[in-house]
Amino acid sequence: MTTTVSDGLPAPQRYGAILTIALGLTVSVLDGAIANVALPTIAQDLHASPASSIWIVNAYQLAITISLLSLSSLGEIFGYRRIYMIGLVVFSLTSLACALSDSLATLTFARILQGFGAASIMSVNVALVRIIYPQRFLGRGMGINALIVAVSSAAGPTVAAAVLSFANWPWLFAINLPIGLVAFCLAAKFLPTNPVKTSGQKFDFISSLMNALTFGLLISAISGFAQGQNRLLILAEVIVLVIVGWFFVRRQLNKTSPLLPVDLLRIPIFTMSLCTSMCSFAAQMLAFVSLPFFLQNTLGLNAVETGLLLTPWPLATMVMAPIAGRLVERYHAGILGGIGLVVFSAGLYSLALLPDHPSHLNIIWRMIVCGAGFGLFQSPNNHTIVSSAPRSRSGGASGMLGTARLLGQSTGAAMVALMFNLFSAHGTHASLVLAGSLALAGAIVSVMRMTQKSVSQQKV
Repeated sequence: MTTTVSDGLPAPQRYGAILTIALGLTVSVLDGAIANVALPTIAQDLHASPASSIWIVNAYQLAITISLLSLSSLGEIFGYRRIYMIGLVVFSLTSLACALSDSLATLTFARILQGFGAASIMSVNVALVRIIYPQRFLGRGMGINALIVAVSSAAGPTVAAAVLSFANWPWLFAINLPIGLVAFCLAAKFLPTNPVKTSGQKFDFISSLMNALTFGLLISAISGFAQGQNRLLILAEVIVLVIVGWFFVRRQLNKTSPLLPVDLLRIPIFTMSLCTSMCSFAAQMLAFVSLPFFLQNTLGLNAVETGLLLTPWPLATMVMAPIAGRLVERYHAGILGGIGLVVFSAGLYSLALLPDHPSHLNIIWRMIVCGAGFGLFQSPNNHTIVSSAPRSRSGGASGMLGTARLLGQSTGAAMVALMFNLFSAHGTHASLVLAGSLALAGAIVSVMRMTQKSVSQQKV
């Protein structure tokens, strides 16, 4: 069943289509964080140093970031459905390769390829949601999508702790294979083709290469600075980044359907929504990378206990995101997002004010506040990003939404390293204060969107 649709799919097909989106997106986002908890075990098993084992995580995230916009452009040319299904195949097979790896080099290489598969899934998922749901129900569809991304991003430690409690680390990757195969079969049956394609558009290989260099150097420079690496090397990366980035942007200005969607960035509400998304995910990553150090090193908890105490966050997001998806059909995303980020900020500040030896209940209610605020923000914000773009540029909007999330997460993780270098004895506290401040800054930008046209007034 691969029919082209003009305003959403009929209900039975819609449910099957959203299920395949949910399965693919869950495993691809989850794999960005699921390996963190197992890194010490993997490093020991593969006879690798702790520092070098970080590449197991970084290689995956970097591969996604440098290829996301290129793959979303391919989705606009060849069809979102085709790119999504190719991504499922690549992700599933490379997950098996990760599970069978017997050295750090082979695992890192498999993770790079797995990252490209995940990028194929992430690059077009929002564009697919837009054609799966009727326009009047788009807020609900984006609510489900935001729920999947937010919960998957936050649930990594919990899922990893659960798997490692009864199996060894290769199973963290092996479980993706049957899930990916089920998602592929569902995609073949239920996913629709693009209702609108950009006519005459050709893939721009030069822009794709420049895009990879620009985002790769950006993440490398930010991480290098945060970790105190050689300043001359970082300066050289920044110089090359500025030069390549300048020519990259100039090249995009002359394109009718640019790989870097500068045409969409000229829409104020689109750009402002991307900024708030980056702030929120940077704040989330600051909390989720720094909190385990406090819970394990200060409170003496093990990995499973740490995962369980972090679980109320994604659970609260799971409850709030669908509700927010319905609310955006009645209220402006700017005010909903502003309220959500203020609540999120309050939860982060309250975590920063935890006593030295808090009870579990003291931690849990703060996690719930963070998760609820995060969920209230994400659905309306994602709805605004995708609905403010023309339908023919849904792929570009989808790619930028994912890129903003990954840049926010990468920046947040780098900021944790910086905070621990600057405030070694109070790194978690400093990270949480910075996270709360970023969420508050995002809330201000979100409310400023009230001065822009509402989503219902956008020409889509």
